[in-house]
Amino acid sequence: MCGGRLSLSSMLCIFSMVMLLHSVFCADSDRSQRKIVHVTEGETGEVIVQTAPGVVTTHRGGTIILPCRYHYEHSGEEPAPVRIKWSKISEPASFTDVFVALGKEMRDFGPYKNRVSLQEHDPGDASLIVRNVTLADYGRYECEVTNELEDDTGTVKLDLEGVIFPYYPRLGRYHMNFHDAQKACKQQDGILASYDQLHEAWLNGLDWCNAGWLQDGSVQYPISKPREECGKKETPIGVRNYGYRHKEDERYDAFCFTSNLNGIVGLSAK
Repeated sequence: MCGGRLSLSSMLCIFSMVMLLHSVFCADSDRSQRKIVHVTEGETGEVIVQTAPGVVTTHRGGTIILPCRYHYEHSGEEPAPVRIKWSKISEPASFTDVFVALGKEMRDFGPYKNRVSLQEHDPGDASLIVRNVTLADYGRYECEVTNELEDDTGTVKLDLEGVIFPYYPRLGRYHMNFHDAQKACKQQDGILASYDQLHEAWLNGLDWCNAGWLQDGSVQYPISKPREECGKKETPIGVRNYGYRHKEDERYDAFCFTSNLNGIVGLSAK
Protein backbone atom coordinates (compact mmCIF):
# COMPACT_ATOMS: atom_id res chain seq x y z
CA MET A 1 0.00 0.00 0.00
CA CYS A 2 1.06 3.63 -0.39
CA GLY A 3 0.55 4.49 3.30
CA GLY A 4 2.27 7.12 5.43
CA ARG A 5 2.19 10.88 5.35
CA LEU A 6 1.29 12.56 2.08
CA SER A 7 4.82 13.32 1.03
CA LEU A 8 5.66 13.88 -2.63
CA SER A 9 6.70 10.24 -3.01
CA SER A 10 3.41 9.07 -1.43
CA MET A 11 1.37 11.24 -3.77
CA LEU A 12 3.27 9.86 -6.76
CA CYS A 13 2.64 6.32 -5.50
CA ILE A 14 -1.11 6.95 -5.15
CA PHE A 15 -1.23 8.49 -8.60
CA SER A 16 0.53 5.50 -10.17
CA MET A 17 -1.97 3.11 -8.56
CA VAL A 18 -4.93 5.12 -9.85
CA MET A 19 -3.50 5.10 -13.36
CA LEU A 20 -2.87 1.34 -13.19
CA LEU A 21 -6.45 0.64 -12.10
CA HIS A 22 -7.73 2.87 -14.88
CA SER A 23 -5.69 1.07 -17.52
CA VAL A 24 -6.96 -2.37 -16.47
CA PHE A 25 -10.51 -1.75 -17.56
CA CYS A 26 -9.94 0.35 -20.67
CA ALA A 27 -10.55 -2.49 -23.10
CA ASP A 28 -10.45 -0.26 -26.15
CA SER A 29 -7.11 1.40 -25.38
CA ASP A 30 -4.57 1.56 -28.19
CA ARG A 31 -2.01 -1.12 -27.37
CA SER A 32 0.51 0.27 -29.83
CA GLN A 33 0.92 3.39 -27.69
CA ARG A 34 1.88 1.46 -24.53
CA LYS A 35 5.57 0.89 -23.96
CA ILE A 36 6.37 -2.70 -23.01
CA VAL A 37 9.50 -3.17 -20.90
CA HIS A 38 11.03 -6.63 -20.95
CA VAL A 39 12.99 -7.00 -17.72
CA THR A 40 16.11 -9.05 -17.07
CA GLU A 41 17.49 -10.74 -13.99
CA GLY A 42 19.06 -8.49 -11.43
CA GLU A 43 16.61 -5.59 -11.70
CA THR A 44 14.63 -4.58 -8.64
CA GLY A 45 10.96 -5.54 -8.79
CA GLU A 46 11.45 -7.73 -11.85
CA VAL A 47 8.64 -9.69 -13.46
CA ILE A 48 9.53 -12.84 -15.39
CA VAL A 49 6.83 -14.68 -17.36
CA GLN A 50 7.15 -18.27 -18.56
CA THR A 51 4.77 -20.10 -20.87
CA ALA A 52 4.97 -23.68 -22.10
CA PRO A 53 6.70 -24.11 -25.48
CA GLY A 54 4.83 -25.49 -28.46
CA VAL A 55 1.04 -25.71 -28.58
CA VAL A 56 -1.85 -26.94 -26.48
CA THR A 57 -4.53 -28.89 -28.31
CA THR A 58 -8.21 -29.56 -27.70
CA HIS A 59 -11.40 -29.93 -29.70
CA ARG A 60 -14.46 -27.76 -30.13
CA GLY A 61 -16.59 -27.82 -27.00
CA GLY A 62 -13.68 -28.92 -24.83
CA THR A 63 -11.89 -27.25 -21.91
CA ILE A 64 -8.23 -26.29 -22.14
CA ILE A 65 -5.64 -24.60 -19.92
CA LEU A 66 -3.30 -22.07 -21.50
CA PRO A 67 -0.20 -22.35 -19.26
CA CYS A 68 1.50 -19.24 -17.88
CA ARG A 69 3.60 -18.72 -14.75
CA TYR A 70 5.36 -15.64 -13.43
CA HIS A 71 8.04 -14.84 -10.89
CA TYR A 72 7.83 -11.44 -9.20
CA GLU A 73 10.49 -10.24 -6.82
CA HIS A 74 9.19 -7.20 -5.00
CA SER A 75 10.78 -4.81 -2.58
CA GLY A 76 8.85 -3.55 0.43
CA GLU A 77 6.49 -5.14 2.92
CA GLU A 78 3.23 -4.57 1.05
CA PRO A 79 3.75 -4.85 -2.73
CA ALA A 80 1.24 -3.41 -5.16
CA PRO A 81 -1.08 -5.96 -6.81
CA VAL A 82 0.07 -7.58 -10.03
CA ARG A 83 -1.99 -7.20 -13.20
CA ILE A 84 -2.51 -10.31 -15.36
CA LYS A 85 -3.80 -9.78 -18.87
CA TRP A 86 -4.58 -12.35 -21.57
CA SER A 87 -5.01 -11.23 -25.19
CA LYS A 88 -5.54 -13.04 -28.47
CA ILE A 89 -2.99 -12.18 -31.14
CA SER A 90 -4.64 -11.57 -34.49
CA GLU A 91 -3.01 -11.06 -37.86
CA PRO A 92 -1.30 -8.83 -38.55
CA ALA A 93 -0.01 -8.07 -35.02
CA SER A 94 -3.26 -6.81 -33.49
CA PHE A 95 -4.57 -7.79 -30.07
CA THR A 96 -8.05 -8.65 -28.77
CA ASP A 97 -8.73 -8.48 -25.03
CA VAL A 98 -9.66 -11.84 -23.48
CA PHE A 99 -9.24 -11.51 -19.71
CA VAL A 100 -7.70 -9.13 -17.18
CA ALA A 101 -7.20 -9.37 -13.42
CA LEU A 102 -5.85 -6.94 -10.82
CA GLY A 103 -5.96 -8.50 -7.38
CA LYS A 104 -9.53 -9.70 -6.84
CA GLU A 105 -10.91 -7.51 -9.63
CA MET A 106 -11.39 -9.60 -12.78
CA ARG A 107 -13.03 -9.08 -16.14
CA ASP A 108 -13.57 -11.17 -19.28
CA PHE A 109 -14.34 -9.73 -22.69
CA GLY A 110 -16.48 -10.25 -25.77
CA PRO A 111 -16.97 -13.84 -26.95
CA TYR A 112 -14.88 -15.10 -24.00
CA LYS A 113 -17.35 -13.78 -21.43
CA ASN A 114 -18.31 -16.42 -18.83
CA ARG A 115 -15.93 -18.92 -20.49
CA VAL A 116 -12.52 -17.95 -19.10
CA SER A 117 -10.95 -17.76 -15.63
CA LEU A 118 -7.55 -17.98 -13.96
CA GLN A 119 -6.37 -21.36 -12.71
CA GLU A 120 -4.52 -19.88 -9.68
CA HIS A 121 -3.26 -23.16 -8.26
CA ASP A 122 -0.57 -21.27 -6.35
CA PRO A 123 1.12 -17.85 -6.27
CA GLY A 124 2.66 -17.18 -9.66
CA ASP A 125 0.10 -19.24 -11.59
CA ALA A 126 -1.44 -17.05 -14.30
CA SER A 127 -2.70 -19.95 -16.46
CA LEU A 128 -6.01 -19.32 -18.23
CA ILE A 129 -8.83 -21.87 -18.27
CA VAL A 130 -10.92 -21.71 -21.46
CA ARG A 131 -14.22 -23.60 -21.42
CA ASN A 132 -16.55 -24.60 -24.25
CA VAL A 133 -13.83 -23.93 -26.84
CA THR A 134 -15.12 -22.60 -30.18
CA LEU A 135 -13.63 -22.73 -33.67
CA ALA A 136 -12.84 -19.03 -33.42
CA ASP A 137 -10.69 -19.62 -30.30
CA TYR A 138 -7.97 -21.18 -32.46
CA GLY A 139 -4.77 -19.12 -32.55
CA ARG A 140 -2.03 -17.50 -30.48
CA TYR A 141 -2.50 -15.89 -27.07
CA GLU A 142 -0.34 -13.54 -25.03
CA CYS A 143 0.01 -13.71 -21.25
CA GLU A 144 1.20 -10.39 -19.83
CA VAL A 145 2.08 -9.77 -16.18
CA THR A 146 2.62 -6.19 -14.98
CA ASN A 147 3.64 -4.65 -11.68
CA GLU A 148 3.83 -0.90 -10.97
CA LEU A 149 6.79 -0.27 -13.25
CA GLU A 150 7.62 -3.30 -15.37
CA ASP A 151 6.07 -6.16 -17.30
CA ASP A 152 6.91 -9.25 -19.29
CA THR A 153 4.98 -11.42 -21.72
CA GLY A 154 4.80 -14.96 -23.02
CA THR A 155 2.78 -16.58 -25.82
CA VAL A 156 0.81 -19.82 -26.12
CA LYS A 157 -0.77 -21.33 -29.22
CA LEU A 158 -4.17 -23.00 -28.96
CA ASP A 159 -4.70 -25.65 -31.64
CA LEU A 160 -7.84 -27.63 -32.42
CA GLU A 161 -8.25 -31.21 -33.55
CA GLY A 162 -10.19 -31.11 -36.81
CA VAL A 163 -10.14 -31.32 -40.57
CA ILE A 164 -9.45 -28.99 -43.52
CA PHE A 165 -11.71 -29.19 -46.54
CA PRO A 166 -11.76 -27.19 -49.80
CA TYR A 167 -15.10 -25.67 -50.75
CA TYR A 168 -16.67 -23.96 -53.75
CA PRO A 169 -20.37 -23.23 -54.43
CA ARG A 170 -22.62 -24.94 -56.95
CA LEU A 171 -21.94 -22.15 -59.42
CA GLY A 172 -18.45 -23.55 -59.86
CA ARG A 173 -14.94 -22.52 -58.94
CA TYR A 174 -13.78 -18.97 -58.23
CA HIS A 175 -17.09 -17.30 -57.43
CA MET A 176 -16.47 -16.08 -53.86
CA ASN A 177 -14.81 -12.97 -52.52
CA PHE A 178 -13.30 -13.12 -49.02
CA HIS A 179 -16.56 -12.31 -47.22
CA ASP A 180 -18.50 -14.85 -49.30
CA ALA A 181 -15.90 -17.45 -48.37
CA GLN A 182 -16.28 -16.66 -44.66
CA LYS A 183 -20.05 -17.12 -44.92
CA ALA A 184 -19.70 -20.32 -46.94
CA CYS A 185 -17.44 -21.93 -44.35
CA LYS A 186 -19.81 -20.89 -41.58
CA GLN A 187 -22.70 -22.52 -43.46
CA GLN A 188 -20.61 -25.71 -43.59
CA ASP A 189 -20.14 -25.60 -39.78
CA GLY A 190 -16.60 -24.29 -40.11
CA ILE A 191 -14.37 -21.25 -40.39
CA LEU A 192 -11.75 -20.19 -42.91
CA ALA A 193 -8.58 -22.18 -42.28
CA SER A 194 -5.26 -20.68 -41.23
CA TYR A 195 -2.03 -21.15 -43.17
CA ASP A 196 -0.70 -23.45 -40.42
CA GLN A 197 -3.78 -25.66 -40.71
CA LEU A 198 -3.52 -25.82 -44.51
CA HIS A 199 0.19 -26.58 -44.34
CA GLU A 200 -0.44 -29.40 -41.86
CA ALA A 201 -3.12 -30.80 -44.19
CA TRP A 202 -0.62 -30.67 -47.07
CA LEU A 203 1.94 -32.56 -44.98
CA ASN A 204 -0.76 -35.18 -44.46
CA GLY A 205 -1.35 -35.50 -48.21
CA LEU A 206 -3.93 -32.88 -49.18
CA ASP A 207 -3.62 -32.10 -52.91
CA TRP A 208 -5.97 -29.53 -54.48
CA CYS A 209 -5.66 -27.46 -57.65
CA ASN A 210 -8.12 -24.68 -56.90
CA ALA A 211 -6.77 -21.64 -55.05
CA GLY A 212 -8.78 -20.69 -51.97
CA TRP A 213 -9.11 -17.97 -49.36
CA LEU A 214 -7.50 -18.41 -45.94
CA GLN A 215 -8.26 -16.73 -42.61
CA ASP A 216 -5.62 -14.02 -43.03
CA GLY A 217 -6.93 -12.84 -46.43
CA SER A 218 -4.30 -14.67 -48.46
CA VAL A 219 -5.09 -17.09 -51.31
CA GLN A 220 -3.18 -20.39 -51.45
CA TYR A 221 -3.48 -24.03 -52.49
CA PRO A 222 -1.65 -27.29 -51.61
CA ILE A 223 0.01 -29.45 -54.26
CA SER A 224 1.49 -32.87 -53.54
CA LYS A 225 1.46 -34.13 -57.15
CA PRO A 226 2.68 -31.49 -59.66
CA ARG A 227 0.86 -31.66 -63.01
CA GLU A 228 0.23 -29.41 -66.00
CA GLU A 229 -3.31 -28.43 -65.01
CA CYS A 230 -2.08 -27.39 -61.55
CA GLY A 231 0.62 -24.86 -62.34
CA LYS A 232 2.84 -27.06 -64.53
CA LYS A 233 4.67 -30.29 -63.81
CA GLU A 234 7.99 -28.58 -63.11
CA THR A 235 6.59 -26.45 -60.26
CA PRO A 236 7.75 -27.71 -56.83
CA ILE A 237 5.33 -29.34 -54.42
CA GLY A 238 4.11 -27.36 -51.43
CA VAL A 239 1.53 -24.79 -50.45
CA ARG A 240 1.49 -22.32 -53.32
CA ASN A 241 0.81 -18.73 -52.37
CA TYR A 242 -0.99 -16.06 -54.43
CA GLY A 243 -0.37 -13.57 -51.62
CA TYR A 244 -2.93 -11.22 -50.05
CA ARG A 245 -5.75 -10.46 -52.48
CA HIS A 246 -8.45 -7.79 -52.68
CA LYS A 247 -11.16 -9.02 -50.32
CA GLU A 248 -14.04 -7.37 -52.18
CA ASP A 249 -13.16 -7.63 -55.86
CA GLU A 250 -11.25 -10.87 -56.34
CA ARG A 251 -12.90 -14.28 -56.32
CA TYR A 252 -11.57 -17.71 -55.41
CA ASP A 253 -12.66 -20.85 -53.58
CA ALA A 254 -12.19 -21.41 -49.84
CA PHE A 255 -10.31 -23.69 -47.48
CA CYS A 256 -12.48 -24.32 -44.44
CA PHE A 257 -11.68 -25.86 -41.08
CA THR A 258 -14.02 -27.61 -38.69
CA SER A 259 -13.60 -29.55 -35.46
CA ASN A 260 -15.45 -32.33 -33.65
CA LEU A 261 -17.28 -33.63 -36.72
CA ASN A 262 -20.07 -36.16 -36.42
CA GLY A 263 -19.36 -37.60 -39.87
CA ILE A 264 -16.41 -38.00 -42.22
CA VAL A 265 -15.28 -35.56 -44.90
CA GLY A 266 -13.88 -37.27 -47.99
CA LEU A 267 -11.32 -35.47 -50.17
CA SER A 268 -10.13 -36.25 -53.65
CA ALA A 269 -7.53 -34.63 -55.93
CA LYS A 270 -8.66 -32.52 -58.85
